[in-house]
Amino acid sequence: MAQAIRYAEYGGPEVLELQEITLPEPGPGEVRIVVHAAGMNPIDWKIRSGAFTPGEELAAPRGTGIEAAGVVEAVGPDVDTVAPGDEVFGNVGGGAAATHAIAKAANLVPKPDWLGFEEAAALPVAAETSVRVLRYLDVHSGQTLLVHAAAGAVGLVASQLAIARGLTVVGTASQGRHEFLRELGVRPVTYGDGWVDRVREAAPNGIDAVLDASGRGVLAESVALTGDPAKVVTIAGGDTAETGVHFSSGGADTVPAAEVFTEALPLLRSGRLRLPVAKTFPLAQAADAHRLSEDGHVLGKIVYRVA
Repeated sequence: MAQAIRYAEYGGPEVLELQEITLPEPGPGEVRIVVHAAGMNPIDWKIRSGAFTPGEELAAPRGTGIEAAGVVEAVGPDVDTVAPGDEVFGNVGGGAAATHAIAKAANLVPKPDWLGFEEAAALPVAAETSVRVLRYLDVHSGQTLLVHAAAGAVGLVASQLAIARGLTVVGTASQGRHEFLRELGVRPVTYGDGWVDRVREAAPNGIDAVLDASGRGVLAESVALTGDPAKVVTIAGGDTAETGVHFSSGGADTVPAAEVFTEALPLLRSGRLRLPVAKTFPLAQAADAHRLSEDGHVLGKIVYRVA
C-alpha cells in the first residue's frame, strides 16, 4: 500500500485528505518512484478549487502535485534509461504528493549527488516553464526582459536563466522582495498602480519582451511597452483574447526534461541559479501548504517533505 493526498470533491484546502491507496504499478515507458519530496505549485490549488471545471463534480477521487524527486523502485516495459535504485527528479504528471508516484521515464532526469531531494523537487515545473517561455519569446543577449511576479518560482528561474543568457531583467515584485532580486541581478520595481512608469525608469532603453507570471491584469500595458503582442507571453491567464497575448501552458510546447536541465543544472551548481525552498510541509499538512500558496506571498517554492 501507499499513501497519497487525495480529494473527492472540489473545494477549499479542507477537502484534502491523506489516504491509503493501492501501490501504483508502472505501465509501458513508466517507472514507480519512492517519493522523497514533492513540489507544490499554484496550479495544484486552482485545480483542487474547481476553477477550471465550474459546475462540474469529480467522477472519482484524485491526487495532487505534478513534480517530485525520489528513488526509482520499479520500471515498466520498454524502460531502459533508468533502473531501480536510481535517484531521479522530474514531472510526474499527477499524484506527486504521495509516498509513491508514477512517472514517464522520459520526464525524469538523474539527480546529482550535490542536489538535495527537496531542492530537486522544487525545480521541474519552474525550470521547464521558464525555458519554454524564453524559447517562445526568442530573446537574446543584449535585450531587456520584463518579468511580472519576479519573486515567484517561475519568475525567479526565468529571470536568472535570462540573465545567464546575457539579458537585462526588470522584475515586478513587492518591496520586501527587492533586496533578494537585486542579489540575483534583477532590477526590481514595485507592482501596483504606477508600475509602467517605474518600469520605464528602470529600463530607459525600453522593454523587448515580457513574461507575465502574475495574472494581475498587466497584459494590455505590457503590449504597449513592447509594441507587439507577440513579444508578451503569460502563464497566468487574463485578457489574452483582447490583447492577442499568447497563453503558454505546456502541452505540445513542453520542453523535454533533458533539454531543460542541460541548461539549468550547471547554473545551479555554479550558484548562478537559485530557487529557495520557502517552506516544507509533511503530507499530513497538505491543506496548510495549499493555504500558504493561495496567500500568494511566497519567495520561491513550497515543498512536501515525504521521506
